[in-house]
Amino acid sequence: MHIDRSYVLTLAEEILNIPSPSGYHQPIIERIKEEARLYDLTLEEHKKGNLILTLEGQSNHTIGLSVHVDTLGAMVRSIDSAGNLRFTAIGGPLWPTLDGEYCTVLTREGKAYTGTFLSTSPAVHVFKDASSKARDPENMIVRLDEVVKTKDDVLALGIEVGNYIFFDPKTTITPSGYIKSRFLDDKINVASMFGLIKALQEADQKPQSTLKFIISTYEEVGHGAAHLPILDEMVAIDMGCIGDDLSCTEHDVSICVKDSSGPYDYELTKRFAHLAKAHHVQYALDVYPYYGSDVSAARRAGHDFKGALIGPGVHASHGMERTHIEAVEQTIALLYHYVTEIRT
Repeated sequence: MHIDRSYVLTLAEEILNIPSPSGYHQPIIERIKEEARLYDLTLEEHKKGNLILTLEGQSNHTIGLSVHVDTLGAMVRSIDSAGNLRFTAIGGPLWPTLDGEYCTVLTREGKAYTGTFLSTSPAVHVFKDASSKARDPENMIVRLDEVVKTKDDVLALGIEVGNYIFFDPKTTITPSGYIKSRFLDDKINVASMFGLIKALQEADQKPQSTLKFIISTYEEVGHGAAHLPILDEMVAIDMGCIGDDLSCTEHDVSICVKDSSGPYDYELTKRFAHLAKAHHVQYALDVYPYYGSDVSAARRAGHDFKGALIGPGVHASHGMERTHIEAVEQTIALLYHYVTEIRT
């Protein structure tokens, strides 16, 4: 098995810089479709925007491998009298990390305007509570980089309620192999998925099971993979958590045994752990206390399958996230062995 590190990193950097907060998925889905056409995959698009790419296997057993292209974001909620934007969250951003961050507002006519997320007490020389005020949508604004002094000035630009606001991802890949960016959750695993597909193709390796690669567009708001074909197993490929009481690092693939939606399938998680040990894959078994995945969404929708969750360890989730290329490679390697080895 060969993992093309350069391919994975190049694709990751490109898609991390395509804005795609939940519900605004058309540009990135078109890019994913373009990539999928490089491989021998059948493509199906659902009405709400999800893609399913099919790679035929050696049996009728069917595995769903799910990643999500939607990210956190914001939307214009109102415009104040001074020409600042008030906003509502899309998903669950860690708002203190957004104070001072650059952003782009997209109008329905396709015009883009830059701005900055700021506290309503943004200056230490003026506001006594500048350092202590809560950073959340009720106490923050978007300051536009346009000459606007009133609400009418903003409306004249074409900005209105419901316009998407994109956070600057600040994607950086360091010489030491760290990948730091907003929205590694879950775009890094879109790149992992294609890294797996490329490795299978280059090895001329047909998977044991038919693979359904599920690219969901509403995971961050809870219903990404709620509609699915019939599957025997489903694996969410999503970020692994790092922090207190957890074992995973930025160099490991994490195998989640339980999250806030409950335990994952015992036999399937055991299989991943056994495969990792057998092939010397760096891994960690962990419980995520505040987490849900596309497997969780599909279960709530009533689908019947064995479900698991794995992914590279990501530090500082929903903030300024970071992982290492080693964790991505460990994830691809574990998935490769999972889909190619005969089950006993």
